[in-house]
Amino acid sequence: MAYPKFLKIGTFVFILSSVFIFISCKNESKKEKMNEDKALKMESNPFFKLSLAQWSLHRTFNDKGVSPFKFAEMAKDMGFEGIEYVSQIYLDQIKELGFDKVIDSLKVMSDINSITNVLIMVDNEGDIANPDEEARNKAVENHMKWVNAAQKLGCHSIRVNTFGTNDYDVWKVTVVDGLKKLSEYATTKNINILCENHGWLSSDAPKLMEAIKEVNMSNCGTLPDFGNWCIKRKEGAQWGECEEEFSDKYKGIQMMLTNAKAVSAKSYDFDDIGNETTLDYPRIISMVKDSGYESFIGVEYEGKRLNEKDGILATKALLLNSVKGLN
Repeated sequence: MAYPKFLKIGTFVFILSSVFIFISCKNESKKEKMNEDKALKMESNPFFKLSLAQWSLHRTFNDKGVSPFKFAEMAKDMGFEGIEYVSQIYLDQIKELGFDKVIDSLKVMSDINSITNVLIMVDNEGDIANPDEEARNKAVENHMKWVNAAQKLGCHSIRVNTFGTNDYDVWKVTVVDGLKKLSEYATTKNINILCENHGWLSSDAPKLMEAIKEVNMSNCGTLPDFGNWCIKRKEGAQWGECEEEFSDKYKGIQMMLTNAKAVSAKSYDFDDIGNETTLDYPRIISMVKDSGYESFIGVEYEGKRLNEKDGILATKALLLNSVKGLN
């Protein structure tokens, strides 16, 4: 049977429209599926790797008497890929066993647990920015053994403190001198020297970054901490009650990320849905991603309400949840 010409054209248009709608719906469904897959991949495989800062467990080791040689095993059990040591936690072991034996033992334990040694946070070895040149040089010398230890462990960096003076006019000269001397030694061992915002002038981001720029060495960089923004404490103490904080911690983090070779995810407490009560984690993680940083982010729980393990796991969960909204 022959159909009128206009019916044939109408049928063709209808079929063509149906095909177009089908393809469009299919493409939209495919796009949604791709977005879902991307989000799932981001959540399960974030742009960073997770390490555990040993200070998160300092009460476990210092107060409860758990052996700090168990650190690698404990971190592995909590699902971390890397660990960040704190030198002061091993003072008793070093006194009893000797420095080299402690470092050798840590290497064995990390190998047994197949976990990456990321860095060492060095404390109590003198002030890198001490106004007294002899004392400053002694501090540099004291840190050299930790550079050697980092190399032996397979770490990429040590974190140093830049105390010594809170007088900026003096500090901007002495800190550059101390950092440059230590960085020159560390470059022979392929180790980075990192400055954290860890109090006093190191927590004044523009001043710290000016010092890093003045050092002008590729292995002298930063370890931005989400917290630790106190630039002046009561009675001039290094630790204790804070009297003055850096004005904009988010600006400080962003500035420090330009030279970051490590990142510390500090946390203190959490609300009922798991957000940190003093820090906007999604905002910070977006800044970290935008900076191009793709290495380890260290979990450093410093709160008191939760026990250390629960605080660590809450911080880890928040980091992973903060990735979900990123593009």
